[in-house]
Amino acid sequence: MHRKNFWWGLAVGAFVTCLLGQLGLSSGSKAIDPPNGIPPEMVAEYLHAVIQADRAVYTTEVVERMQLRGVVSAAENWRESGRLPLPAQFLIEAGRLVAEQRNGLRFRLISNWAINKRNSPTTEFEKAGLAEVQAHSDRPYTGFTTEGGTRYFQALYADKAVSQSCIGCHNAHPDSPKNDFKLQGVIGGLLLLIPLAP
Repeated sequence: MHRKNFWWGLAVGAFVTCLLGQLGLSSGSKAIDPPNGIPPEMVAEYLHAVIQADRAVYTTEVVERMQLRGVVSAAENWRESGRLPLPAQFLIEAGRLVAEQRNGLRFRLISNWAINKRNSPTTEFEKAGLAEVQAHSDRPYTGFTTEGGTRYFQALYADKAVSQSCIGCHNAHPDSPKNDFKLQGVIGGLLLLIPLAP
């Protein structure tokens, strides 16, 4: 329990420190014109780092640890069975809760090999982005879009199979269109949509 709180605190602390550092730089120097805000590319990097850290800790420190000890396992039907959500479901659920805040921020997993078809790419940006991060997984695919009169910065990051449980689930699932995923291989993308100030 203490270790979980430590990692959670570390992730949140790192994120807040980064944000406060940006604010401190802009207000602490009188010789430089203060920026209009944090560039959306930096915001995307911050958010991506926190989301990835949260999922990595959940995968290794909760799911894998509990399964190895025989305490509880993760399952696709976690709500009905009372088990843990799979790591991808954990991230999807977090994205749903963030979207419910109605502040415009959204994130979700997408893949050309989605087990759940709702997680397939739906826009040209998403299709092009998945091809790009498959070829160049070290950098995000970025762009701008407008929805409902709001302008968004969007960033698609490579989503890699970070543990054996990731590839085990995807490779063995009967609805998976691909069954030869490898550890650290790209299995899809993490899409961030960040609303921009008018």
